[in-house]
Amino acid sequence: MSQPSQFSLLSQRRFAPFFWTQFFGAFNDNLFKTALLVMLTFEAISWTSVSPATLNIVLPALFILPFVVFSATAGQIADKVEKSRLARAVKWFEVAIMLVAGIGWMSHSLWVLVVALVGMGVHSTLFGPVKYAYLPQNLKPEELVGGNGVIEMGTFVGILLGEVVGALLVSQKPYGIQLVAASTLLVAVIGLVASYRIPLSPAPAPSLEISRNPFAESLRNLSFSRQNRTVFLSMLGNSWFWFYGALMLSQFPVYAKDYLHGDHGVFVLLLTVFSLGIGTGSLLCERLSGRKVEIGLVPFGSIGLSVFGIDLYLASLGYTNTAAVDVAGLLAQPGVWRILADIVMIGVFGGFFIVPLFALIQTRCDPAHVSRTIAGMNIMNALFMVASALMAMVLLKMGATIPQMFLATAILNALVAVYIFSLVPEFLMRFLAWLLIHTIHRVKIVDVDRIPDEGAAVLVCNHVSYVDAIVIGAASPRPIRFVMDHKIFKMPVLGWIFRTAKAIPIAPAKEDPWLMEKAYIDIAQALHEGDLVCIFPEGKLTRDGEMNEFRGGIVKIIERSKVPVIPMALRGLWGSLLTRDPGNPFERSFTRGPRSRLALAVGAPVAPQQATPEYLHQQVKDLRGEWK
Repeated sequence: MSQPSQFSLLSQRRFAPFFWTQFFGAFNDNLFKTALLVMLTFEAISWTSVSPATLNIVLPALFILPFVVFSATAGQIADKVEKSRLARAVKWFEVAIMLVAGIGWMSHSLWVLVVALVGMGVHSTLFGPVKYAYLPQNLKPEELVGGNGVIEMGTFVGILLGEVVGALLVSQKPYGIQLVAASTLLVAVIGLVASYRIPLSPAPAPSLEISRNPFAESLRNLSFSRQNRTVFLSMLGNSWFWFYGALMLSQFPVYAKDYLHGDHGVFVLLLTVFSLGIGTGSLLCERLSGRKVEIGLVPFGSIGLSVFGIDLYLASLGYTNTAAVDVAGLLAQPGVWRILADIVMIGVFGGFFIVPLFALIQTRCDPAHVSRTIAGMNIMNALFMVASALMAMVLLKMGATIPQMFLATAILNALVAVYIFSLVPEFLMRFLAWLLIHTIHRVKIVDVDRIPDEGAAVLVCNHVSYVDAIVIGAASPRPIRFVMDHKIFKMPVLGWIFRTAKAIPIAPAKEDPWLMEKAYIDIAQALHEGDLVCIFPEGKLTRDGEMNEFRGGIVKIIERSKVPVIPMALRGLWGSLLTRDPGNPFERSFTRGPRSRLALAVGAPVAPQQATPEYLHQQVKDLRGEWK
């Protein structure tokens, strides 16, 4: 049966009102901020003696400042207060801010508008932890990647539309200012109305005491997040993306004007294609991940960010036009489509990079600490964005051109990726597994939802090839501890992958009794900690494609741990280069083709008292025989 599209969430009350609430918030933030910057730059320099160049640096910094100061407190509030109630309170605050901004617009008071700008920064700071903590409470695990993708798409589309509408409205003579004042207030009211449809989402920590010291709480948040290495490094990766994106986007106005020799419409075009790329990549994540949290897409996204960032530098060198152009004139220039394609693909791979990270953080962190974890990430995001601005100023002072800044960012991205993935090799391992089942094989997964979302279980499967563990690991929504022959565990390249996955090597008693006993101890410890453990009870690879008898080791494991056993069956790998085929494996692999079909079926859990080798063998055999 086909799975419903992630867009079906937009018709459901548990998702749609929240989506539109956050969409109009992002839209209004950028409508107001862009209108203010455009007005001060092009229309009303007489309002202040401060130079437009300085204002374009200072005002965005003031908008970001609340994220640094108040994110920790916002995270505490989001964990303590029921989320629909909090969303409505934030939206009422936004309406009040837009009323203040209206006074500033009508009285031509810059400092009143600056107060409103900082207020919108506080509004976004308060809503940020709610946004990403709400999703795991109201979406099923298999919907989380799709839901995050739709949210990210909506956020970037809201940002884009806000920037475009803000720039257009404020330039309308003679009522541009009035149009902006009325529009921002109207959008705030629409967001408020949408918030009243958000369903109840209970607070995970209603008895939490709110700290009066936001700086101390910020340090505590980051310190708590560091205890979960994978979550903290995912937060670091997310913040790095904002560093990358902020540096790229901050240079688009100058790049459009000085290198492409375009007008304001060209700048809007660059923003448009980048935002469309982010939206496309975010939405594709669900399809590419198979409706589960697939962190293997993160290295894929990182590779694309570097490859297309470097190519953007090379494409920029090939752009030779020096005449002023509008959008139509730009599109007629040789080489410009390569530039636009690079910007789109940077956005697409940015979506591949950021959406799985959000989903991983939501699913791996302490459920009672989700909002505060997101708040800590927002602090890091803000600091990284400030760092990107400082890096841009340093590079410009050193005489670097905008294309050279793109190149430096792409190279730095590769170095950061190597660092993060070396600290958490699970990302790279999942990427290799994802690559295997999306390039060499076409994989059909049957009843994977029978693998429990939490708690210990033993998975048993027939043993066909050297990459069985990789295929099963790629299909599972959770990490798996594999038990495998010590000789396979030591194989070059594959052995590194298995060690990264914390596989448990085992040897027959006659070869190494100490290693065998250690394996049983490690298995018992893993199950005690609530992990999934997968074994291949045949004890060896098949030599003819048929199943061997299951050995008695499974009985010893179940007697010690008393956990359910889940039978699984692989079909389609036999005859590939990585099987023990006594025939001609090269000929058979060639006949099978580069996109051979592979299936993994998951059976119903078997109670510990029923889990005899003979019974489990029959269950796996029946699963193999169900496919046509």
